[in-house]
Amino acid sequence: MRDTQLRTYGNPVVPGFHPDPSVCRVGTDYYLVCSSFEYFPGVPLFHSRDLVHWRQLGNVLDRPGQLTLPPDTPASGGVYAPTIRHHDGLFHVITTNVGAGGNFLVTAERPEGPWSDPVWVDVPGIDPDLAWDENGDCWCAVAGVAVARIDTRTGKVLEGPLPMWSGTGLRDPEAPHLYRVGEWWYLLVAEGGTALGHGVSVARARSPRGPWEAAPGNPLVSHRGTREPVQSTGHADLVQAADGSWWAVLLGTRPRGWFPEFHVLGRETFLAPVEWADGWPRMGPVRERHEAPAAWHPVGQPPARDDFTAPDLAPHWISPRSRPDGSWSLTERPGWLVLTATGDSLDRAGHTFVGRRQQHADCRAAALHEPGPGRAGLTVRVDEAHHYDLEVSGGVVSVVARIGPVRQRIAERAVPPGPLTLVIETRTTRVPPPTATAPGPHGDATGVRPAGPDAVTLSIETPDGVVRLAELDGRYLSTEVAGGFTGRVIGMYVTEGRAAFDWFAYTPMS
Repeated sequence: MRDTQLRTYGNPVVPGFHPDPSVCRVGTDYYLVCSSFEYFPGVPLFHSRDLVHWRQLGNVLDRPGQLTLPPDTPASGGVYAPTIRHHDGLFHVITTNVGAGGNFLVTAERPEGPWSDPVWVDVPGIDPDLAWDENGDCWCAVAGVAVARIDTRTGKVLEGPLPMWSGTGLRDPEAPHLYRVGEWWYLLVAEGGTALGHGVSVARARSPRGPWEAAPGNPLVSHRGTREPVQSTGHADLVQAADGSWWAVLLGTRPRGWFPEFHVLGRETFLAPVEWADGWPRMGPVRERHEAPAAWHPVGQPPARDDFTAPDLAPHWISPRSRPDGSWSLTERPGWLVLTATGDSLDRAGHTFVGRRQQHADCRAAALHEPGPGRAGLTVRVDEAHHYDLEVSGGVVSVVARIGPVRQRIAERAVPPGPLTLVIETRTTRVPPPTATAPGPHGDATGVRPAGPDAVTLSIETPDGVVRLAELDGRYLSTEVAGGFTGRVIGMYVTEGRAAFDWFAYTPMS
């Protein structure tokens, strides 16, 4: 039974670009993984004691031998939809490297690792899942939906693939997860596409081989066509808590701004309670606030500031496609992150960039940069064709905007020699709704409504104070404009020579 002493918890429980969550429990500990797409290291791994407060332990794919992302890996390519399970004393994570090998499995005795080299699984498709039956046989389900009995040591198929229930008829049946609960096997399937039509449906059978019976109350959850502030709900995974209660982790988005609205943080991880009735799981709407047992306590949050004094980069730092050893150093100049250029433009793959996910709608990111003879700075990016940069070169700091095929220098200012604090802030745009007496655009002197979800301000701090160089519309760094499956990442880069950064600070402002 769920604890009757309840308190409210906030959603998302893992904010920012953390989509496709999967969760497992070992004793009183919970472990969660998410998709990482074209970023290295891959598959962030989190730990919790209460399903609400999560701390990143590391990344499952943290060395090049486990994860190869070729230079031509497109934005939103790479690693899709991992599943984490614990069986027979081992943690198992199975995932897909899209376009570079397919499905593979890694294992570890401890969640902190080390994780094994990949075992390639001979089952086509994406979104792989693992489940073990009462005989100890392992079943791997994939989007589509199909299932195969496999040998986890070799990745070989022992039976199948066999077709399964593929949802209620909506597009893109994916994210299958199998569970044995009592005498039934339950199959969760996401369908309707991973955008506003997203939802989760469920079926059951006496065996992984079927036949499958759809739940009479499908979908289990969907916010399509509603005014709920959380949208695109889907790609769910179930877990039974130590107290016997059931919960779901799933992805969602938080669009903002004027029609058609924009989401900029990517697809995030939400938590929702699950009840069982008449042999079926049931969920209500996914709220930004839910109730949770009062006995649950936080396990700690990562520090907002990194002074680069550790022997290695913290696990939340990521880079597009790879992070060659020669491109960064924490030892060359103790207490500084030194970056070396591997490419000459943020507009093309192959550049040197170290960043972290933007996790709050209103936030401030700052870094102390010591300008050198090269070209470097601070950027907020979605991909190579959508980013805003604070760039320092030749004694001048510039604001550069790349939006699709257009690259424009928005502002520039001469700066004195010596260290310089670069600042990027995001602030939610307050869009007044139309009224009966004033149905017009409520815009500026041009009549243009402020439609974006936020304003992105790029500034520098000097001995004379803060100098704001530009304020740009955040809609152009949104999924609705850029496309793809990721969210914003803010960080430091160099595209010519070398660059040194003394610290980086990320501060929520809401």
